[in-house]
Amino acid sequence: MKLIMCAGPPTSGKTMVLRQVTRRLLAKGIRLAYLKIDVQFADEDELFKNEFGIPARKVYSGELCPDHAGVLVLGDAVKWAEKQGADTLLVETAGLCLRCAPYIEGSLGIVVLEATSGMNLPRKIGAMLTLADIAVVTKIDLVSQAEKEVFRANIIDAAGIDVLETDALHGIGIDRIAARVEHAREVKEPMMLRGSPPMAVCTICAGKRQIGSEHHFGVLRTLDSDLFYRGQ
Repeated sequence: MKLIMCAGPPTSGKTMVLRQVTRRLLAKGIRLAYLKIDVQFADEDELFKNEFGIPARKVYSGELCPDHAGVLVLGDAVKWAEKQGADTLLVETAGLCLRCAPYIEGSLGIVVLEATSGMNLPRKIGAMLTLADIAVVTKIDLVSQAEKEVFRANIIDAAGIDVLETDALHGIGIDRIAARVEHAREVKEPMMLRGSPPMAVCTICAGKRQIGSEHHFGVLRTLDSDLFYRGQ
């Protein structure tokens, strides 16, 4: 099974990129399945079912971050895709946690960023960009050539990965992305998260809601201090 992990901030154009990629891969006879991981609402699974007739489903992470949910469900998702006869699983996941990254070792990690989101965005999103294999920049028709070049330079400076510019709405620049998906490696068991997840040894992660560091234990900080640990 080839596992394609597509992440990115909301409204960046992830779904449109994957729709264009799906259209090209199906034309080559590649058998696809699609999974959407979101927090509380998604209808992209219905769109992929209706438009392309491929197996598609969604998972809501709810109180978990989407990347946390992905770690828990992707094993079952790969088995589901295999039972559906797919050889490539496209996973579109909400990019809401800037400390985390959803990419799996051996998968193809794609981060989708919109050119209109500000020149400094690549410096702000951390592991979602730096652990990806490809940065796909969308909405390039809405910015100047100078802005595109600065945005590309900031991505390369932050992550040093391939940058593919697209106008996904009109299918421009999609063939190169489809080729990378087509030639991606297969994931192997046991599947492992790429990179180390952030520290989560704190009472906030356990659900404690009081404001103020004095109420909490684990890895903490104050307004004027660096990280420190307080045991319980």
